[in-house]
Amino acid sequence: MKKKISLLMVLCMTISILTGCADVSSNVDTTTDIEKTTEIGNTLSSNQATPTDIDYSLERYNLIKRAYWVNGQREKANTLPCAIEKPLGYIVLFTESGSVINQFVVDGKVSSLNSYLTPDSEFYEQKYGSNGYSYGDGNAWLPDVDGSYGENDNGIFFFTVDGKYVEWTGTYLYSDIPFTIENPVVKVEAQYYEEKNI
Repeated sequence: MKKKISLLMVLCMTISILTGCADVSSNVDTTTDIEKTTEIGNTLSSNQATPTDIDYSLERYNLIKRAYWVNGQREKANTLPCAIEKPLGYIVLFTESGSVINQFVVDGKVSSLNSYLTPDSEFYEQKYGSNGYSYGDGNAWLPDVDGSYGENDNGIFFFTVDGKYVEWTGTYLYSDIPFTIENPVVKVEAQYYEEKNI
C-alpha cells in the first residue's frame, strides 16, 4: 500500500511540474506539512504535558529579589525568604576574546535580564481589518514593578552565595557541577597590514 501511495505521489509531482502547476502543488504541500507538523506537536504535547506540579519558581524569586536590590531596598532583598532549598551553581564570565573576567558560586540560579514578573503590555498582537488599519483601543503598555517602561539589556543576572548581585551581558559558562578554569585559552586575532612605500 505504501509503495502505491509513494508511486502515486511521484507521478502527481511529475505531472504538476510538466504542466506548469508546480506553484499550486507547492502551496498545497506546504499547507499539508504545516497541518501535519501542528498535529505532531499537539500529540507530543499531550504525551509529554507541561508540568503542573511546580509549586515554586526560582526565576520569580530572583526577579523579586532583584526588584528590591536595584531599587535601593537591599535589606528586603537580603532577607527575602525562599520556600525551597536553593541549588548552587558555578559560573565563569568571559570576554569576547576568551579571557576570564571572574568566577562565582551562584546562589540559586542564573536569570535573564529580560524575564519579568508581569507582562509588558495588555496585547501582543494588533488586530487589522480588511483595509489594513488596526482597530480597537491599541496596545496598552504596562510599567515594570518599579514604574519604568522599556527593555533591559540582553544578558543575565544572579546572586552570589555571599549576597552580592552580578549582571553580565557577555559570554559565560554555567553548570551545577563545581569547576574552576585556571588556564583560560585566550583567542588572539592577528591583523596584517601591507607596508606602503611613500
